[in-house]
Parts: sequence; structure tokens; C-alpha cells
Amino acid sequence: MSEEKKTTTKTDKKTVEIKPGMTVKVHEKIREKNSKGEEKERIQIFEGMVLAHKHNKEAGATITVRKVSGGIGVEKIFPLNSPIITKIEPLKQAEVRRAKLGYLRTSKKRLRETKLS
Repeated sequence: MSEEKKTTTKTDKKTVEIKPGMTVKVHEKIREKNSKGEEKERIQIFEGMVLAHKHNKEAGATITVRKVSGGIGVEKIFPLNSPIITKIEPLKQAEVRRAKLGYLRTSKKRLRETKLS
């Protein structure tokens, strides 16, 4: 019998369980070109609430994060196994009873949140 080789993937490095209702900071690598054509790389942070977590631990797993910026709602879908995502930092967890929180787009409801240690 051959031994099973355990490969370390990016999901193994992220030991945090991301759940709907969680407020997270997503650190994303952004590549930009200036007027001279030189490429610069920086990390941009997107902070918001997780509305949905899809495809659990598959290769194509994604999270939908929503924030309100200047009175306008902004949603981004982040693939979890992408090399562009450097870190996902959980901040707070809200009490929710649904797996998909699409109702937060239209309602003015405030959820009760507790800080994560």
C-alpha cells in the first residue's frame, strides 16, 4: 500500500472558517502600471460582511463580501484559492440564521455582532 501524500494547499494555510454574517478584511494583491509602463504591486484591503460562502472546500470556492461605501453598496466575489488573495482576516461574527444573506441588500436591518478573539 502506498502512503497518501498530503499536499499543502492555500486552503490549508487559511485555518479560519469563513461563515456568512462574518465581517472580514480581505487582503488582495493589485498590479498597476504607471505612465512609464512600470508595474507596481500593492495590497488593497476590502472590508465588509460575508453574504455567501459557496462550494465549501472545492477548488472553485468563493465568498461574496459586501460593504457600503459613500452610501453605495459594493459587492465583490473573491475566489478563495486565488493567488491574488493574500490573507482573509475575520473581525466580527453576526448572529444569522441563513446560509445566504441576500436580504441584507434591501433591508436596513442591523445584525447583532460579537468580536472574534
